[in-house]
Amino acid sequence: MKGYEPRSSSSCAACKFLKRRCIPNCIFAPYFRSDECKKFAKVHKVFGASNVSKILVEVPEDQREDTVNSLAYEAEARLRDPVYGCIGAIALLQRKMLELQHDLAIAKDRLARYSAVAATATADATSLITSSSSSSVSLPPFPEFPSSSDFNDTAAFCHASSSSSQSFPTTVVDDFIQIPYIF
Repeated sequence: MKGYEPRSSSSCAACKFLKRRCIPNCIFAPYFRSDECKKFAKVHKVFGASNVSKILVEVPEDQREDTVNSLAYEAEARLRDPVYGCIGAIALLQRKMLELQHDLAIAKDRLARYSAVAATATADATSLITSSSSSSVSLPPFPEFPSSSDFNDTAAFCHASSSSSQSFPTTVVDDFIQIPYIF
């Protein structure tokens, strides 16, 4: 038993809390030291002393310490959240895990796209270098802007940009894959 010391004359936390004399073979003594009164009080409030002693008797001796730690955790969670107890904490952690898995999938997808774009860019750059040096680089057409005479009429200026023959593709952000994270 880890951390268990033979008792001298002091009672264990359970016997102190229950205001009874602690016997030498007290089932609570190895798991509720005399300075852990609050720990036993929480376990007693949720489970009751007789139920805890029944549980400890049924559990093999090498698993009792883990059982008491589990009971103490459950009691603490049940006192904090009487409705859900530790299930609420587990559900919260599972939801957080799903969010993190989703974020990881998005990051992997972005990384794959960026590495594919980088591979394409390096392949294009090497093909440009290997082609003749006298070749010219073609640029996309420059968008048409309204003439200076249109600046006098603001309505014409506003409508000229929307009715121009040059149309730009509009992208819709459906999930935040295209927007970088800002930390």
